Amino acid sequence: MRATRSGSAGAEGDTSPLMPHTTGTRYAVVSCHVERPLDDDAWARFSELQRQRPSGFRVAALMRPADVASGEDESRWLERARDAAARGPLGHHTHWTAPDHARPTGGAPAAERVRAEGLRLRELGLEPTAFCGGGWYTDAEVADACAELGYVDCTLRAERPQSLGPGEPWASLSAPARVRLPSGRNLRAIPTTHSLGALVRALLRSLPEIVHVYVHDTDLAQPWRRLALRATLALLARRAQPTDLDALAVLVSGDAPEIEWADVARL
Repeated sequence: MRATRSGSAGAEGDTSPLMPHTTGTRYAVVSCHVERPLDDDAWARFSELQRQRPSGFRVAALMRPADVASGEDESRWLERARDAAARGPLGHHTHWTAPDHARPTGGAPAAERVRAEGLRLRELGLEPTAFCGGGWYTDAEVADACAELGYVDCTLRAERPQSLGPGEPWASLSAPARVRLPSGRNLRAIPTTHSLGALVRALLRSLPEIVHVYVHDTDLAQPWRRLALRATLALLARRAQPTDLDALAVLVSGDAPEIEWADVARL
């Protein structure tokens, strides 16, 4: 299937695959970028969110691996990753420059870190199924590493992230697709469609057929944000069927259209 271009029904700059409407059901999933997995307070708040499954949502943990070179404790990290995997889907979230600096700033090719981290996670006995690049960074080689590792990539966004500066690359996608990469591999992609604030606004208007909401573990530090998240997910559950990233990946695997990498890469 072909994709619509900018100026079609999607937001400006988006590439929207023409998803077949086979079920008549809208689905929604929630993921959390776990960027401070060794911060006890941040971990406790995230763990509570996962255990509670607000409004039936099994929250996916997209976890930043332990940065041993920066002195982080991999054994302690592994215990927490196993706990997260027991409660919901487990994913891989890369910060290229430092634990507190997501996007790459030079050095080794970005794809090398993704591949090395992914292989290390497998050595540790983990089986992450999803990926999201820190700072929404991706490129063709990073996408290829994700495909090689068998990940479903959630780095692609329905709208350009407001945090990006001029000329910073990202990838645009509005609905699940198989992205044909320059290497010839196919990358399974489920785009991240809404931040919490964007979801609140969308609930007042219209929602896409597939909704993927994300939060950061740091967003959970403020009690009012935790309350807002639970209230908003309760409203979302009235408009869409709650599921999780792994189940959604299976659900859309047969119907996801194919789209070229050149049609999603953006600056």
